Amino acid sequence: MKQGTIKQILLLTDGCSNHGEDPVAMAALAREQGITVNVIGIVDDEAADQRGFQEIDQIALSGGGISQTVYAKQLSHTVQMVTRQAMTQTLQGVVNEQLKKILHNETTMEALPPETRGEVMEVVDELGETANLEVLILVDTSASMKNKLPTVKEALLDLSLSMNARMGSNLFSLSVFPGKRKETEQLLEWTPKLESLTTMFSRLSPGGLTPTGPAIREAISRFKTKRSRKGWLPKDDEYIEKSV
Repeated sequence: MKQGTIKQILLLTDGCSNHGEDPVAMAALAREQGITVNVIGIVDDEAADQRGFQEIDQIALSGGGISQTVYAKQLSHTVQMVTRQAMTQTLQGVVNEQLKKILHNETTMEALPPETRGEVMEVVDELGETANLEVLILVDTSASMKNKLPTVKEALLDLSLSMNARMGSNLFSLSVFPGKRKETEQLLEWTPKLESLTTMFSRLSPGGLTPTGPAIREAISRFKTKRSRKGWLPKDDEYIEKSV
């Protein structure tokens, strides 16, 4: 299998969308274009809105990704875990498609003999370390997120350190919603490092509606308009278009 690029949207939110397109439909559109949508719901110690929990799960399911709901203090570990699990899930889907083509039937990794399945998983793990990764991070900055943004910042810095330990190249982009003048505001153009977000987070002014659907739609377009920058974009920009 050739090395490719795994594309992910990582959505960090604590509430229900209340403006614009249906985020579940937008997540399905992302999946159709080879972009996995993963969602982390951040809650306070108090009981959270059950409708919000359901929406978080539905967005991830529609986007072929993973959903987790956590307390803010658990966020750092969860961001790394979800990103890596989603990479493995995407790669397993690609391997399953390859097996079907090779064996001309509906065979999947789960149906392989244990020894063979173990060998295939070793390949998946290796690809997870060497494949190129592009993650567009969407951060909900509605009013209820105000006290959670410092934790979000630290979690994303930890994610950058963890991902940079991989052999494959990494690209990150960061957008928040709602923006000051638009539904979504891009804070960070595509870059291999997230360190510069430290100063950006201190300038955010949480408040307003929660346009999750429009934010996902805008994130999809960011993958399309990404421009090559010499020095950090992989030379062979081949995409893994299949999501699980």
